Amino acid sequence: QLQLVESGGGLVQPGGSLRLSCAASGFTLDYYAIGWFRQAPGKEREGVSCISSSGGSTNWADSVKDRFTISRDNAKNTVYLQMNSLKPEDTAVYYCAADPQGSSCTVGDFGSWGRGTQVTVSS
Repeated sequence: QLQLVESGGGLVQPGGSLRLSCAASGFTLDYYAIGWFRQAPGKEREGVSCISSSGGSTNWADSVKDRFTISRDNAKNTVYLQMNSLKPEDTAVYYCAADPQGSSCTVGDFGSWGRGTQVTVSS
């Protein structure tokens, strides 16, 4: 059974950093596009960053460009989201998702989801 488990969230001060991990089980990440999405209270879930199965392309939300980095380690069947220079507006539940296609970094393009990890940026 395909399963995605996020970890690494927590409370961090503005300007701080966190690295989120998304560990996959029940399938091999090599052939899947992976996306990181987030949902803040009262807002719709939005795409943050996505990476193709080859790792050769990424998409970034404008709000996180130059601050967040997505990467994948197929040997560990894990995808990471390095988040630097965090801002209070980055506070949200962060989800990872997988899809064999995942042609765009949008919620509707991803069929398998983790349960999310909370990220809170506050002083």
